[in-house]
Amino acid sequence: MKKKLVVLTGAGISAESGISTFRGEDGLWEGHDIMEVASPEGWTANSKLVLEFYNQRRRQLAKVEPNRAHFALKELEKDFDVSIITQNVDNLHERAGSESVLHLHGELTKVRSTVIHSLIYDIGYKDLNSGDLCEKGHQMRPHIVWFGEMVPALQEAAEICKRADIVAVIGTSLIVYPAASLMHYAPPYTPMYLIDPNLPEVYDYAGEIFKIEEKASSGVDKMIAQLLK
Repeated sequence: MKKKLVVLTGAGISAESGISTFRGEDGLWEGHDIMEVASPEGWTANSKLVLEFYNQRRRQLAKVEPNRAHFALKELEKDFDVSIITQNVDNLHERAGSESVLHLHGELTKVRSTVIHSLIYDIGYKDLNSGDLCEKGHQMRPHIVWFGEMVPALQEAAEICKRADIVAVIGTSLIVYPAASLMHYAPPYTPMYLIDPNLPEVYDYAGEIFKIEEKASSGVDKMIAQLLK
């Protein structure tokens, strides 16, 4: 029986594909205050700005490709039962072929009704504009979890982590909650691989931590070498 490898990924794994990590050192996302483009308040204040912001992200996503780290995680499925829980809204894990991907913060290629949240549509890389309505006649919005909103997939993610034999945390600062708390749902003393060029601090984790201070692509290769020993 294959061991269960639960992988938590953040913006760092997609950075090598050319996708912006969004939040810069000045706290801005692509020059915008974060609350202007990623909050219900921002949507209410200027929905056209929010729509164009995500249209630009979608256009960018259409032009990039998965990188070595994404493909390496797919390759690990030969030897491990791999579940990926990602904070990213891109589809690069899926495009690399990974079969079990859970998006905590939504998906860029999907939109949903502003009123009936269960009405979700896949639009691929197309723009979403004012006047684009769901089948019930309501304006549609990006299928993204904004600041101040609930994270619907959190409980499912926690249940996946509870079954982990090994945890890997790749390309995330571990400062965005509740995502940063997920590793603590793993069984006691579960070994963890931590991969990032700027390794975050990890507190109150009982298992052994293998720190790989590298970018995602080379770091994942080093993790694989250790896992397959």
